[in-house]
Amino acid sequence: MTASPGDPETRLSRSVSGRLLYLFILGDVLGAGVYALVGVMAGEVGGPVWLPLLVALGLALLTAGSYAELVTKYPRAGGAAVFAERAFRRPLISFLVGFSMLAAGVTSAAGLSLAFAGDYFGVFVDAPERLVAVLFLLAVALLNARGIRESLGANVAMTIIEVSGLVVVVVLAVVVLGRGDGDLGRVTRFADGTTPALAVLSAAILAYYSFVGFETSANLAEEVRDIRRVYPRALFGALLTAGVVYVAVGVAAVAVVEPRTLAGSSGPLLEVVGAAGIVPERLFSLVALVAVANGALLTMIMSSRLAYGMAEQRLLPAVLGRVLPRRRTPWAAILATTLVAVALVFTGDLAALAETVVLLLLLVFISTNVAVLVLRRDHVEHVHFRVATVVPWLGAASCVLLLSQQSGQTWLRAGVLLLLGLLLYLAMGLARRSRTGRAATRTPTPGD
Repeated sequence: MTASPGDPETRLSRSVSGRLLYLFILGDVLGAGVYALVGVMAGEVGGPVWLPLLVALGLALLTAGSYAELVTKYPRAGGAAVFAERAFRRPLISFLVGFSMLAAGVTSAAGLSLAFAGDYFGVFVDAPERLVAVLFLLAVALLNARGIRESLGANVAMTIIEVSGLVVVVVLAVVVLGRGDGDLGRVTRFADGTTPALAVLSAAILAYYSFVGFETSANLAEEVRDIRRVYPRALFGALLTAGVVYVAVGVAAVAVVEPRTLAGSSGPLLEVVGAAGIVPERLFSLVALVAVANGALLTMIMSSRLAYGMAEQRLLPAVLGRVLPRRRTPWAAILATTLVAVALVFTGDLAALAETVVLLLLLVFISTNVAVLVLRRDHVEHVHFRVATVVPWLGAASCVLLLSQQSGQTWLRAGVLLLLGLLLYLAMGLARRSRTGRAATRTPTPGD
């Protein structure tokens, strides 16, 4: 494919259509969140699992509006880090925003690899969980390096499979209810001893993790054709599609299985399949593995493109900007992000890593929402998407609200990651000053 008129020049392959972009976002959002966390949400609220999902969708759409404006205004790889650099003109802020996004991406991939290696994989093979997770990440890296079109082609197939699996859950719930089993009334009954508003807000944090992933699409800005036209459509369309599917699955799961049973299972949707007794559990486990694998693949695509974009902006070492000559994929960034994800596999479980991802992304989203308002003063020649001014204000406020609900342990874990980023930034600064000093004191030669 060739670039459309008006698309800026890039060293990457501009081969992603609007349809592929829609499926990329949908596949990234419809990942381990719904397959692994429905039970945890049921433990928080009881039956109305659909309610925090709706709240999280509304909050995600606010920040998505800010992304739609900035991506179509500044279509460059690097996403939130590029927006922060343009808006705040402070290298440290730009670096920390980009590093937070990068840390969230590799942390999410590590968590998804553990989800892949857990109970769903255990249905087929009894193997050490972390060994399976590491081998899985290496396989994802090889596919990522092969090419963006090949990676997104795999995403199309996997997205179709994972959506089909969720549709099967809804259909099975209808069958169970039709034969007189289950209890549809559970979907409105909160867990005993809970305060509904607080329970929904607490569960919305977990539900928010189910919707994150849309922001990864900003890092494909240099590989999307006619981005200013197709990006907003693909972004909002994918989020709304995911919201409809999530609500339907949440209602179906609670209607068929008691919330307490869902909460006690690491494979909650398997409980629905088992209650129906129609679809083999091994078959559904395979579908769940595909869903988790798809989320990990798309997250690692984002992470590698973000590292590449930050290297291009001189926010990370230049070596991360190296590209395979024939494949035109950022091989050095892919290798680096994969190695970090492998290391994170050994630092915590899925729940702990998911909470850390949400906190880091909320910090990024605050920066992006504020950047929209600041950059309204920067006028560009081309036409781009523009969101109502109230949207970024509400988006930033929603992020602050969700941050206020995070635990101290999550803040500590994220703080350690950000401290590592700060140390990296300082080390790079010292190295640059050292090189500058050596160049200034170098003895001139006759050829100078």
